[in-house]
Amino acid sequence: MKDSEYFKLDLITILPAIVFVFVMWLVYWLEVKFYFRFTDNGIRPDRLSGLQGVVFAPFIHSGVKHLWSNTLPCLILITTLTYFYRHVSFYVLLMGILITGVLTWFLGRPSYHIGASGVVYMLAAFLFFKGILTRHYKLLSLSFLVAFFYGSLVWYVLPIKEGVSWEGHLSGAIAGIILAITTRNKLPEKRKYVWELDQYKEDDDPFMRQFDENGNFIELPEEEE
Repeated sequence: MKDSEYFKLDLITILPAIVFVFVMWLVYWLEVKFYFRFTDNGIRPDRLSGLQGVVFAPFIHSGVKHLWSNTLPCLILITTLTYFYRHVSFYVLLMGILITGVLTWFLGRPSYHIGASGVVYMLAAFLFFKGILTRHYKLLSLSFLVAFFYGSLVWYVLPIKEGVSWEGHLSGAIAGIILAITTRNKLPEKRKYVWELDQYKEDDDPFMRQFDENGNFIELPEEEE
């Protein structure tokens, strides 16, 4: 598969991120407009009923600041996922949400865990480790970009800030690593240069003919017109 067929920027690339973020804002708007309180639908580790939050928690936020802090990362990382890993993007996003939520339910403190930050950590971890594992030059470059822009997130998998669900962050990171290792994805064809082709002959290469067997430059006689 050629790069142009593998990496596509179209409606399918950006739609999942837009829909995901739209639902986040819609849920918050419903809370504000109709005085609903959806926090009780978050992940609650000490209750079996708290497992409902595995599905609902990523779309529930405590306020505008909390919501906005997850909006831009979700837009960027989900779009990046669908652009670079289109064939497995839906699977990774769905399974990532489920695994992150279940792990948070097992590891979390007995309080309500809400917000899409666990999904952000899952996506960042997946994109970083998957690029390293594939060793494809474009995907590897993506890994370094993710590390550059989101590397500081690693500190928040530790309980260093009160009121932040570090358990959700840690669960997301673990989920991303698991999916990066276990998910199989088709890769674009590795670009082959002329000298890598089976039919390549060194003696017919005008450039290589300018060097002798020891690698010394030799001046070729000018061709007669």
